[in-house]
Amino acid sequence: MKRQTLILFAILAVSIISCSEPVEKDYKDASLSIDERVEALLPKLSIEEKVAQMRIFHANIGAKPDENGNLKLSDKVIEKLKLGIAGIKNPGEHIDPVAAAKLNNELQKYIIENNRWGIPALFVTESYNGVDAEGCTKFGRPMTSAASFNPELVQRQWDVVGREARLRGMHMCHSPEADIVRDPRFGRMSEAFGEDTYLTTQMVKNAVIGVQGNYEGLGNGTHIGAVAKHFAGYGQVLGGSNFAAIEISERTLIDEIYPPFEAAVKEARSLGIMASHGDLNGVASHGNPELLTGVLRDQWDFEGYVVSDSNDIARLFYFMGVAESPEAAAQMGLEAGIDIDLYAEDSYSYLPEMVKKNPELEKLIDRSVRRVLRTKFILRLFDNPYIDIEETKKGVRAASSLELAKESDLESIILLKNENKALPLNKEKSTKIALLGPLLSDDTKAMFESVSGSNIKYVAEKGFNLTDEAKGNPSLIDTDPRAISKMVNMARNSDVVILFLGGDEFTAKEAYFKNTVGDRATIEPVGAQDELIEKISALGKPVIVVLKHRRTLAINTIAEKADAILDIWDLSEFGDESTAKIIFGEVSPSGKSPVTIPRSIGQLPYHYSMKEINYKKGYLFLEDGPIYPFGHGLSYGDFEYSDISISSGEITPETELTVSVKVTNNGSMKAKEAVQMYIKDEIGSVTRPDKELKAFEKIELDAGESKTVTFTITPKMLEFTGISMEKVLEAGDYTVKVGTSSQEYLETTFKLKK
Repeated sequence: MKRQTLILFAILAVSIISCSEPVEKDYKDASLSIDERVEALLPKLSIEEKVAQMRIFHANIGAKPDENGNLKLSDKVIEKLKLGIAGIKNPGEHIDPVAAAKLNNELQKYIIENNRWGIPALFVTESYNGVDAEGCTKFGRPMTSAASFNPELVQRQWDVVGREARLRGMHMCHSPEADIVRDPRFGRMSEAFGEDTYLTTQMVKNAVIGVQGNYEGLGNGTHIGAVAKHFAGYGQVLGGSNFAAIEISERTLIDEIYPPFEAAVKEARSLGIMASHGDLNGVASHGNPELLTGVLRDQWDFEGYVVSDSNDIARLFYFMGVAESPEAAAQMGLEAGIDIDLYAEDSYSYLPEMVKKNPELEKLIDRSVRRVLRTKFILRLFDNPYIDIEETKKGVRAASSLELAKESDLESIILLKNENKALPLNKEKSTKIALLGPLLSDDTKAMFESVSGSNIKYVAEKGFNLTDEAKGNPSLIDTDPRAISKMVNMARNSDVVILFLGGDEFTAKEAYFKNTVGDRATIEPVGAQDELIEKISALGKPVIVVLKHRRTLAINTIAEKADAILDIWDLSEFGDESTAKIIFGEVSPSGKSPVTIPRSIGQLPYHYSMKEINYKKGYLFLEDGPIYPFGHGLSYGDFEYSDISISSGEITPETELTVSVKVTNNGSMKAKEAVQMYIKDEIGSVTRPDKELKAFEKIELDAGESKTVTFTITPKMLEFTGISMEKVLEAGDYTVKVGTSSQEYLETTFKLKK
């Protein structure tokens, strides 16, 4: 009996112990929630392994294919990967998609098998003309696609970016740029979506939704995560000079700079955010907890990770001068809310030793590692880390993707000027056309011939380069009178001249931290371009200018001398073909300028939505106003706006109203038009913008067709940051303007009553 009692007590004791100890969850169990998997894995990691999940290095330090296409790792990379890694930037970027997928499968396999817990890595790319890698569909730049005024088109474009990147083994994209760009001196201007807050917000939101496959594509393994950048104020550096200080009022930040980022976080659910190179009113962005934690997380509930821009945590010490030591810089970045250190060999590498002295730092490290691991679980990299090579073969550069690139081009080309209906040209009429100028490409003539047919004969001559094309610091070159004379003679013997002018990747580019410049102190076209158009226009032949560029240019002479100007920014790989289709009238141009085009650098800052008081006075010896305003773009259609009406003369904080306008195409061909709605607050407690874009809709009308376009005006559209720095709705008078640009519209009025 005594023995039986002891056995019962033993059984009871085991039961109590087993009930009191929680069952350990397995982070590899895909049936668990993402948060459960993160919490199951995190405690297993050593401090060194945790910090490894907070670092990204570039593949160019030694993760490359050998001569047979097999993975080859440098000793440096092998050492780094022993502890695992948050991610690797651009592995396989210079090889074709199938080779890249194979390489990245090998690289991922090595990483998983060579860290204790089998943690996969994030492979990271960027997107400025589609996926920035060999063999992917090349789209137009973000500024180019912004000119389409078609967010749905942008979403489809970025959907292709997300699919093509995932098929080559990528997982995240350090894009899109949510910056507002208003200074054409800045070399990176074309990487963003323009000067306007609302337009940029719509484009960024749709880009993130597209590249992430409406978020569902992340877990399905079909798309990649977005990292909206650069938070915040980047692109408005003083003097247009990269790495310079950024001075933006708190009110402007809230009302104009933050909204694209907020939409990326709240509406599109961007997986990541990248901090800005610069400071913000004296506070370095990479050491700014009010920005990266207060605004981003406390106000907007962002749950993804924040990554540094290249080496910028370390620069808190050796460049910004706001940290006393490299270790202090690392702590500043960590406390501010930077989860991943991009590229630096120092910075977060100091954290394991720093934790020994200050154990409290591990709580912040855990916070960051949770965000990184969560991202990897969202992407299902623990469950499905590899790419199906057969899918890669079928999916990259699909016929539908190439057609989309062409469609995007055709909606993004802007007709700035069309004097006496110089365009479109008639390809049924026998004509000799001279294709001339420094922005002529090797395949321009062939692309034009493929569109125009046998009646059109071409001569082509580039003439000269704009610079010596040195990558780091290009120099202007002397004008060659013989080259200009040759082109003038070719023009003289032709019926029509098409000049390819503007700028290229050497006259507008990123100014890297060392040994590279890319910003400009002037914004006129460089070299002998003005001289060329002056001499050719003097011949009396029709002159059409195709303007290729990556920054806004003060095209005074071009605007005066050309009969027609097509502003194409930086189109897709089919750009010249698409331009030819517009020139020969296969499609009507429908792009609208996403920026104001100033007459002089002396007008800067200069954007359409400046405060009304900025327009009180012009300048001595300079015509008032821009060369072309924001939202401007002509058509081969003839759009007439009429019959503007508003549903009520009053709105309250609880109601909405609608404004309608009739748009008629009085032209002879089908055409698209981006109808734009601006609102002006007539009296405010703080000085208010002259007008603000609040809605737009792109419509297509047959010749002779009319359509009534209706916009809804909501109280949210009328909010702004008031004198007490709180969002307010102020009673008073408002004017709504609906039309074809920021300067050409019909208007009506309403009152806000409270």
